[in-house]
Amino acid sequence: MPKAPAAFIESMECLPVTALPEGPEWSYEIKLDGFRLEAVKVGKKVTVYSRRKNILNERFPRVAEALAKLPASTVIDGEVCAIGPDGRSDFQLLQNFRSAEAQIHYFAFDILVLKGKSLLKVPLDERRDMLVHTLPQSDHVTLSVVDYRPLPNLMRFVQKAGLEGVIAKRRDSV
Repeated sequence: MPKAPAAFIESMECLPVTALPEGPEWSYEIKLDGFRLEAVKVGKKVTVYSRRKNILNERFPRVAEALAKLPASTVIDGEVCAIGPDGRSDFQLLQNFRSAEAQIHYFAFDILVLKGKSLLKVPLDERRDMLVHTLPQSDHVTLSVVDYRPLPNLMRFVQKAGLEGVIAKRRDSV
């Protein structure tokens, strides 16, 4: 793996589609209603960035503190959400983050740099496995849920639960 400094990496954006791809080469995640948040740890300091590279440590201090346990020179990608009383992500509650600080939660879904080594050429499934073993989980940080069930079953669950949607990712994508 090539060496890489731990620094902000521009996020890949989701592409809206009318039909999700299906097959064993795809994994699925629930679309969360929050902000994209990238965590970069350099030395002992964690900086959390919006997708537009705004520093959000003051806005989400509990998330930044929880991610301080990451190894040095590591970059994690995910989504920060406020979890409402119904257990679902609530964007309006996130907008009022000061009154909802205890409900703020970061769902990590990818690791881009680990201990100074770039993972951008490593397939998603392998990066996900590294993330499982690297992420310091807490009351404010956890892994996003990845689902491999047949898409029709997942879509029925999403619709019944009134969730926002599904994100499909190729398991071998770099």
